[in-house]
Amino acid sequence: MDFVAWMIVASEIGFWVVIAAGLVTRYIFKRKKLGLFLLALTPVIDLILLVTTSVDLGNGATATMAHAIAAIYIGVSVAFGKSMIEWADVRFQYYITKQGPRPEKLSGISHAKHYFKGWVRHVVAYVIGAAFLASMIFLIDDPVRTEALSSVLKLWTLVLGIDFLIAISHFIWPKK
Repeated sequence: MDFVAWMIVASEIGFWVVIAAGLVTRYIFKRKKLGLFLLALTPVIDLILLVTTSVDLGNGATATMAHAIAAIYIGVSVAFGKSMIEWADVRFQYYITKQGPRPEKLSGISHAKHYFKGWVRHVVAYVIGAAFLASMIFLIDDPVRTEALSSVLKLWTLVLGIDFLIAISHFIWPKK
């Protein structure tokens, strides 16, 4: 596994470690400002991954699947980051501190609306990630070196379309 792939793994682990540290600091140690500061560090992880990927490609590396996944990771992290933190926050309060409300289980139209909002976030992630992929393809300007990026962009476009069909299906056949 190459360096960028390891950076993606480290970024994902770092993301959840920072969230856990922020929640523990906020609710267990009752240090709300410090907890908020730790939670606010999550974009720094994305920035480190972005710089690492850019430097690697800038130094002449041939783009690999790891470079493409880094772009996707950044897009997903930006688009879904806040909602993932909120998801973890609700569950931490309920299951760990026993103080928050029970996490809501959605069904019917409310589930369909929630899933569709997730699809809209997927579109935002796609726009961000695709912009990074397209930028890398444009800046490298060598189809041989960027073949992996182009392939992932095409696949992600297909996945986004399939996700849209799934989102619509929840309105047609609501979850019971």
